Amino acid sequence: MEPVTHFLTGACLGRSGFNRKTAYATLAMTLAAEAADLDVLWGLRGPVAGLQHHRGWTHTLVGAPVVALATVGFVWALHRIRRKKPVIPPLWGWLFFCALIAALSHILLDYTVNYGVRPFFPFDPRWHAWSIVFIVDPWILLALTLALVIPGILGLADREIGARKKPFRGRGWAIAGLAFMVLWWGLRNAEHGHALELVRTGNYTREPLIRAAAEPHILDPFRWRAILETEDYFQTAEVHTIGDQVETDDYADVIYKTPVTPAVEAAKQSYLGRVYLDWGKWAVVEDLGMVRAPGADAPQPGWHTVEFQDLRFGYQPMGSTEPTLGGWVYVGPQNEIEGMYMQGREQK
Repeated sequence: MEPVTHFLTGACLGRSGFNRKTAYATLAMTLAAEAADLDVLWGLRGPVAGLQHHRGWTHTLVGAPVVALATVGFVWALHRIRRKKPVIPPLWGWLFFCALIAALSHILLDYTVNYGVRPFFPFDPRWHAWSIVFIVDPWILLALTLALVIPGILGLADREIGARKKPFRGRGWAIAGLAFMVLWWGLRNAEHGHALELVRTGNYTREPLIRAAAEPHILDPFRWRAILETEDYFQTAEVHTIGDQVETDDYADVIYKTPVTPAVEAAKQSYLGRVYLDWGKWAVVEDLGMVRAPGADAPQPGWHTVEFQDLRFGYQPMGSTEPTLGGWVYVGPQNEIEGMYMQGREQK
């Protein structure tokens, strides 16, 4: 999920009771809940390197203790340079346990979205995705934010009337926020299964169905975007689980599988192709023919543009004309790789 939800989850975990035993528990859990995403720094080496290493070892069960230990080390350094020591002394073993719980929460939250994680790497390199919530879930964000903000507002009111300050304020609200998230997952999981059952048991394709997926809507838990695969084509559909409605167009919503040209074969063997096909559970690779490459004034004779896109992300970000997480490989006349691009950036 996006970083804010991870930070808020860590803060709520800390306030749910872990902070009662040691100082810095909420701080450590807030930081550890997001620390795994430092692997985005791989993107400095190029967009394909970023795709290859994002949600890598820091998002695994093997890497979680390392993330927790690094977080505790950072907190220990802050403790050493801090002039005013906390009233409750830090228990470093317990703090490591708290950080480990928060680091594991990061893997769990990322598993709930359709991008996926590889929690068992290096023993199992496969991607796993629950695909029940959108990468940004406004309802979870709202619930966790309220769980942290409301106790502060109530505390201001208490000070206005001279009430005695309550230690560890906000535990109940933090637990309520986390409980809402779990219940929300339960609702979305049930509707996700319902949506899959509707498209698998219905007659929505002209050929036998090979596999199907249901991708979440950002706001509505009863609305899903289904992807269906047959031998010759992919088909998308809009599913409304309330009323058991499946809306699809046999023409507008069909993506035919294109021939595998020599340029496509070469592109699949490129750095971008290998990384993309390892990650892309619903990857579609298409030879677009002779298309102008970035920086060129006109299409290059004999060149082919091979486009990679994953149907799970069949939408365009606001202000962009490119598919989300799409990639392009430019193949020369002799099937040599002339360039690789993702998100408008070239992989050198």
